[in-house]
Amino acid sequence: MGVTEIRGKQFNEIDKKALEQIDLLIKNSGMPIMRDLKNTNLLWVDVRELTQRFMIPIGRIYKFFDQLSKGKIVGTKCPKCGSIYFPPQDDCTKCKVSGLDTIELSGEGELLTYTIITVKPVSFMHYQDYIVGIARLKEGINILAWVNEKPEDIKVGMKVKVNIVRREPEGYFIYELRKVQ
Repeated sequence: MGVTEIRGKQFNEIDKKALEQIDLLIKNSGMPIMRDLKNTNLLWVDVRELTQRFMIPIGRIYKFFDQLSKGKIVGTKCPKCGSIYFPPQDDCTKCKVSGLDTIELSGEGELLTYTIITVKPVSFMHYQDYIVGIARLKEGINILAWVNEKPEDIKVGMKVKVNIVRREPEGYFIYELRKVQ
């Protein structure tokens, strides 16, 4: 099952429930206004559907995706000042040089922080609750990724390794953090 089918089913269920709630609001108050469940702010709920798909040019950092599909994690390094970037970029923000070098990263580091995601964005609602963490790699850069461990096994300061996996059900490659055994 591809991304479109997964999200289509997911949005249809969410839309149906939301539209039922909006219908009830309009019936009772004459206005499609509801409270945000997170912060209780008042929201005007438009009944028009908006679907957005991003297409982002990646030609200058394609090596990142190519290497990811081969099980490797790479960043970029400025040939002038030595700054390392992850996710990779092709322009150095420090010295303004373009055409950075692709470098393989160790993928080894230490977990700085993490959080358990229980309130998910709509595009991730088909996943169970998940954990996101930030690790500092040996190269001195921070990496944000899902942490594939049980919450009780996670500790700030633990050694982690970047692991490349194929995320299902979409079928594309991602990187995640795993505890070093």
